[in-house]
Amino acid sequence: MTKNKEKILSAYKKKALFTVHALNQMNLSERMISKDEVYEIIENGEVIEEYKDNTRGYSCLISGKTMEERFLHVVCAPKEEYLAIITAYIPDPTKWEENMKTRR
Repeated sequence: MTKNKEKILSAYKKKALFTVHALNQMNLSERMISKDEVYEIIENGEVIEEYKDNTRGYSCLISGKTMEERFLHVVCAPKEEYLAIITAYIPDPTKWEENMKTRR
């Protein structure tokens, strides 16, 4: 496990806070992503991109597949006391390779 994944899981174990943007994206009728699915990706997914110079601090993109065999991406930012869930979405197969980890 990478150091950054450890930092993400450590923050997540304290608390996960969803931004309004994340909740809005998760609740789009064509997505309907549950919090449990997001938790599943955080716990079992792979960090595929890191955004070290983000204005709000370090954040990253996690890719994974749910128990229901659905690919999801979660963008999150570990903070001292919580993990900020910035957004969650179903990756577009026209923009991602078949493994949903590599941009086309």
